[in-house]
Amino acid sequence: MTRFNKKNDILSYNNCARSCYNYLALIGVLLCCGCPLTASIAVTENVDNQRYLQNGPIGSNNDRLHQMLKGVGAAEPNWPQRAKQEVTDVKTEMAKLNTTYVYQNAWPANNVKLGAVTAVSFDKAGNVVIFHRVDRIWSQTTFNNSNVYQERNMGPIRENTVLGLEPESGKVLYSWGKNFFYMPHGLSIDPEDNVWVTDVAMHQVFKFPPRGAGGKPLLTLGSAFHPGIRKKFCKPTAVAVLNNGDFFVADGYCNARIIKYSKQGEQILVWGQNSFAGFSYDVAPPNFFAIPHALTLVPELELLCAADRENGRVQCFYSNNGTFHSQYHNPLIGDRLFSMAYTPAAGGELVIVNGPTAELGVAPTDSNEVYGFVMSMRNKQLISKFGPNNLQFENPHDVAVTEDGNCIYVAELNPMRIHKFVHKSIAKPLSLSAVKIISSAQSEPAIATNTSETMNNIDQTQTAHHPSGKAIMVASMMLLFAGSTFALALIMARRRKRANEIDAKSNAAA
Repeated sequence: MTRFNKKNDILSYNNCARSCYNYLALIGVLLCCGCPLTASIAVTENVDNQRYLQNGPIGSNNDRLHQMLKGVGAAEPNWPQRAKQEVTDVKTEMAKLNTTYVYQNAWPANNVKLGAVTAVSFDKAGNVVIFHRVDRIWSQTTFNNSNVYQERNMGPIRENTVLGLEPESGKVLYSWGKNFFYMPHGLSIDPEDNVWVTDVAMHQVFKFPPRGAGGKPLLTLGSAFHPGIRKKFCKPTAVAVLNNGDFFVADGYCNARIIKYSKQGEQILVWGQNSFAGFSYDVAPPNFFAIPHALTLVPELELLCAADRENGRVQCFYSNNGTFHSQYHNPLIGDRLFSMAYTPAAGGELVIVNGPTAELGVAPTDSNEVYGFVMSMRNKQLISKFGPNNLQFENPHDVAVTEDGNCIYVAELNPMRIHKFVHKSIAKPLSLSAVKIISSAQSEPAIATNTSETMNNIDQTQTAHHPSGKAIMVASMMLLFAGSTFALALIMARRRKRANEIDAKSNAAA
C-alpha cells in the first residue's frame, strides 16, 4: 500500500483518494492509509462508497475502523475466494430490455408540494401513502462519528410528513405527522391499516393507528436520539408486518441486521452481519449486509426479502426462522440496490430500483444506469425496465407496486418527487384534459436540483411535479392544430361572405 510522509507531503483530497481508494469504506475514512486527514465517517443517505475494505494485517487502525463502521462493533466475516464476473456492456444490454410501464406525467396533482420523498406504500383503501422530509436534508454533518444526530436544535419538522394521495389523480386526501419527526426514512402499512415508520435521527421505530389518528404512536421501539444495540437501533430503515402481527425491523445503517418481533414488541430473533469488510465481491456471502435498506414480504413462499443496498442485491429469508432462502442480483442493476417490492403477478415478480454509482476521487470501475427493473422470482431474469419518460432516475429511494402489478410508484430523494407508472396493457392514451393540466403547469417555476443528498449545498426549496418535454410537445401540437383549424374556418367564412356580396351586386345589376 502506498504510504505518505506527513512531514513532506501535502496532498489534495483527490490525490489521496486515488492512492487509497481500495481502502475506503465510507466518505472521509482515510486514516487507514496514513493520510493526514480527519473527517466524519458517519454513513450518509446516498453516499457511494467502496463497498468493502480489503483484507490486510490486523492493526490498531484496522480494528478501530471496523468498530466505527459498525457503529457498535463489527463481526469478522469468513470471506470465500473472490470470483470476478465477466464484464457486462451495460448500455447494450439495457437497450435490449423491454419497457412495459408507461409514465404518468400529470400525476400527482400539481399542487402537491414535497420535500425529499423517502418511502411509499398503500393503505387498505388503496390510497398511495408517502413519507417525506419537507425541508430537512441529510448531509455529511447531520450525524457525528458515533451516529448521533447533530441538528436537534432545529426541532421536529413543522409540516405534515405523511400524505395520503388518491391513486387516480394524486390529490391529497389526508395528511399528518407534523411536529414529531426529525429525519423520516421508512414507511409501511400493515393488514390492519396501522402505519409503521422509522426515523433515522431518532433511531426509533413507531407504530401509529390508521391515518395517524390522534397523532400519538401505539408502539415505540428504540431510545430517542441514542443509537445502540441492546433494545436500541442505529438508523433503522424499514419495517415489514406479517398477517399475525409479528413484524421485522431492518436495522439499518450501522448494525446491519434484521430483527423479528412479536405483535407486542418482544424480540423473537435477530440475524445478519456487517459486510463493510473484506474484498469487494460482485455478490457477497449470504446473511451479510451492507445496509439492509428496505423490506418486502412474499406471502406465498413465506419469505421476507431485504434490499442489501451497497451489495446491490435482494436477499430473501424464511419469515418463521430467518434462514437464508435465496438472493437476486444482476449486473445491469449495479452495485447499489435501494428498494424492492413484491407482486404475485406473472408467477411472482420483484420490482426494484437501484441507485447512482460514483467512486470517491476516481473514475468508477463499473457503470450502471439508474432505472426501475422488473425481475422474475422464478428464473431471476430481468423482464423489463422503466423510468420517467423512459429516461433514468436520479436518486430513487423506495418503490411500491399494486398486488396485480398494474401500477408502480417510486419515491425519489432528489429531485423531490413521487412517480407513477402504469402497465402498458391498461395505460390510457393522453386525454385533452391531461394535456390542459400539463400545459397549465408550464406557468409554474421549475427548480433544478442536480446534486446528491450528501452534498451540503443542496437546494432545500420544496419542488412541485413538472411535466416532461414529450408532454409539452404533445400539448403544443394540439394547440397548433386547434389554431390552424380556427384560421382555416375564418378564411372560408370570409370567402363565403365575399361570394355572397358578389352575388348580391350581380342580382342588383340585373
